Amino acid sequence: MSTAKLRLGPLPRTEPVKLTVTLSAELKATLDRYASLHAQTYGERVDAAVLVPHMLEAFMARDRGFRSARRQATEKR
Repeated sequence: MSTAKLRLGPLPRTEPVKLTVTLSAELKATLDRYASLHAQTYGERVDAAVLVPHMLEAFMARDRGFRSARRQATEKR
């Protein structure tokens, strides 16, 4: 098992909702490499498509501007 620290940890089980996106070939290859490293790190093979929603969730959770806008929208209600 690799000792690399990945920002995306082990994946939780969630209820899926399907969404179709189009990626560049380069981005898809990068996602595949990340999925491979994730599998080495956590010992469980995962398809790159399964990683995408978790990556987006992590990205939005760390986006200060997005969090601030959500907070302001909630306060206005």
